Amino acid sequence: MNLEDLQNHLEPENIGNAPLSVRLGVIITLCTIILGAGLWFDTQKQLDELEGHQKEEIGLKEEFKVKALRAAKLELYKEQLAEMNATFGALLRQLPEKTDVESLLVDVSQTGLASGLEVNKFKPSVEEKKGFYAELPITLEVIGSFHQMATFISGIAALPRIVTISDMKLEPAEKGEEDEASSDRLKMSATAKTYRYLQEDEQ
Repeated sequence: MNLEDLQNHLEPENIGNAPLSVRLGVIITLCTIILGAGLWFDTQKQLDELEGHQKEEIGLKEEFKVKALRAAKLELYKEQLAEMNATFGALLRQLPEKTDVESLLVDVSQTGLASGLEVNKFKPSVEEKKGFYAELPITLEVIGSFHQMATFISGIAALPRIVTISDMKLEPAEKGEEDEASSDRLKMSATAKTYRYLQEDEQ
């Protein structure tokens, strides 16, 4: 069989009259193409699924590493938490109760006088509740030397209760007739804040 006869037998309308070997060849070729296409599309889907599972496996391994590291440090975290609770308790004990606030105000005022400052203003404001504690701002205005003011701030820091100084503003004090020689006098305006622990019924 020559090439022309083969081409003639492969025509769709003549395929039924083709020799058996040609028909078998066509059938095998078509089956191979169909089977190959099916395997390709099915395999591609499986490859995509495999890739997705591999990515998921990597993510799970990373998550496992993080959790294993946390589990290994659990005892350390517990110790740190106990230390933090102890530190917090110590700080909490530095917050006065309601009955101690008045004496603390006296301590702040006396610290200013003991430092040699001239106290022009010492005015407690309205107490502000903030979570588990209350904040009491005190408006201060004092006059004295830089050294006296440094002594005052140091004295405030040494008090057994927590007192902070903020919004500090220094400027030369206005000279009166009697103190023209005192050129180093300064006026400090600031806000001192003291704190107290709120009881459960106050929170």
